[in-house]
Amino acid sequence: MFPEFLLRSTVAGIGVAIVAAPLGCFVVWRRMAYFGEATAHAAMLGVALSLAIELPIFWGALIAALLMAIIVSQLSGRGLASDTLLGVSAHAGLALGLVVASFLSGVRIDLMAYLFGDILAVSLNDLYTIWLGVFIVLLLVIWRWSPMLLSTLNEELAFSHGINPKREKLIVTIALAITVAVSIKVVGLLLISALLIIPAAAARSISSTPETMVIATTVIGIVSAVSGLQFSYIFNSPPGPTIVCVSLAIFLVFSSKKLFI
Repeated sequence: MFPEFLLRSTVAGIGVAIVAAPLGCFVVWRRMAYFGEATAHAAMLGVALSLAIELPIFWGALIAALLMAIIVSQLSGRGLASDTLLGVSAHAGLALGLVVASFLSGVRIDLMAYLFGDILAVSLNDLYTIWLGVFIVLLLVIWRWSPMLLSTLNEELAFSHGINPKREKLIVTIALAITVAVSIKVVGLLLISALLIIPAAAARSISSTPETMVIATTVIGIVSAVSGLQFSYIFNSPPGPTIVCVSLAIFLVFSSKKLFI
């Protein structure tokens, strides 16, 4: 019989794979890999503050990720390079979050669960939160697909069509922050960027249009989540890292095929 906790975990994994697919494509297209990693790391401070003031983890991580993204966007070009600001924000957020967490008395904290995920402990409330995030991000992507894609491909062309590239980048940033917040339980803060980048990178080698790349990324993400959970259950390995390893294996297969064709 299929264990109930594994069923909940599978539904959660599928949800995160779906929400990460379009955002992962934009991260790859815009070369925002480091931005995604910085957003995830900065969310650790939000997690710690949420535990301190008894706020839901989702909201704390979302607010912290959004603040980091807005601060970096505002400070870019004012004497510091973007990658420098991202590096400072990422490591500062992670370090401050871990320090704040260490001072929380009377609160049981499983840092490994937040850093590497704890998908097998997903509850019904977690599922509702994850899928609410999925629907919000998908609505944002569907609503702004053409403007976001055009501003990603050519900012000057986007301007000529009356599109503000900065606004579209802000929408991508908001969607990315939501994705990070809902993914914490599944793969953890340290592996979210991997789940964003690796399936999209694998799909890029077999896709001819942006739309097919998003679809391929979704399929690869779902296969990685479902297969990774099964392997984790069978071999008693950590679920989050196992999911990422499966997506890495798919990436290597597709990359090797491209090399020999």
